[in-house]
Amino acid sequence: MNETFMSATGNRTVDLRPFMSRFPSGVTIVTAMDDQVPRGMTCNSLSSVSLEPPVVLICLRNGSPTLAAVVSAGTFSINLLHGESRSTASLFASGAVDKFDRVSWRQSPEGGVHLLTDAFAVADCRVLERKLVGDHMVIFGEVRSVDSLSEQPALLYGHHRYEVWPPTT
Repeated sequence: MNETFMSATGNRTVDLRPFMSRFPSGVTIVTAMDDQVPRGMTCNSLSSVSLEPPVVLICLRNGSPTLAAVVSAGTFSINLLHGESRSTASLFASGAVDKFDRVSWRQSPEGGVHLLTDAFAVADCRVLERKLVGDHMVIFGEVRSVDSLSEQPALLYGHHRYEVWPPTT
């Protein structure tokens, strides 16, 4: 079934959500500090861009407080979630204002925020470039440091559900 709708400009466009929901990806929480206030959101738009220099990209929704904090601070952290962090992924995907009161975290020396019990690895990044594309901002970040916090398996999201990879049997 081809799902289309009309855009604001009158062009016929494809609804990308059903297609992308079928593509499992790792689950991250992108975090940044905004005037000493931690901000964060669940994000599965993460890709490596370059190994030398080490550069990644993330895509954040326009208007989100996390995007505003990333742009303002010029730094951010990418927390790779482990399989026991489903509830934290859901929490940071919600509009809850008390997210950081409900998780263990610390500010990193690089300026981002590390989720101490929910992430198995964290990368601290400096904003290199940003580009507005549709309803999201693409942020290119130079990776300044990487911390491994545990050996727990990764949390994945696809088909509208969370799974652990590799699956535990």
